[in-house]
Amino acid sequence: MGQIKVTKDVGGIKGLCIIEPAVHGDSRGYFMETYSKRDMEEAGFDIEFVQDNQSMSTKGVLRGLHFQINYPQTKLVRVLRGSVFDVAVDKRPGSETYGKWYGVELTAENKKQFLIPKNFAHGFLVLSDEAEFCYKCDDFYHPNDEGGIAWNDPKIGVEWPSVVGVYKGTASASGYALADGTPLNLSPKDQEWSGIDRI
Repeated sequence: MGQIKVTKDVGGIKGLCIIEPAVHGDSRGYFMETYSKRDMEEAGFDIEFVQDNQSMSTKGVLRGLHFQINYPQTKLVRVLRGSVFDVAVDKRPGSETYGKWYGVELTAENKKQFLIPKNFAHGFLVLSDEAEFCYKCDDFYHPNDEGGIAWNDPKIGVEWPSVVGVYKGTASASGYALADGTPLNLSPKDQEWSGIDRI
């Protein structure tokens, strides 16, 4: 593999991978290949990505935990600007690690990418003042196909960095903040998801 380093089955969860591209830098800046189908195939991945998505979020925004119900997607996610804590939760039926989570900090500086297979729930928390987040996916967007799991489901127990607050039995962001006082910011829909036992 010429331009990527792949760490497979991170967190002991089969299929979850961290991909680190080779970065060629000098006094002028840097260059890197952000995606190479050839390198991915050499690493054992046979994925046909069909859509790229990008979002911008401010500090304290938490998006997730989302999944697609009937049209599950493999995602390759990374950060263009800023820093996020990115989380995947295994919800594959029959998986030995069902309900287990893994998180990684993705930043513009470390340039790490997170490969998340189909049938995982996914979410991220913005740690910097702003973050631009992008991801490739292997199926198109299908309206009304989104499901979710409560970001703070105690049965999963995601350890979101810097988040302080007390679980009150719902996914409401009320009473939660980052350690520096920045309120946690979730969409109305993301504050209504139930726990993993209810999906």
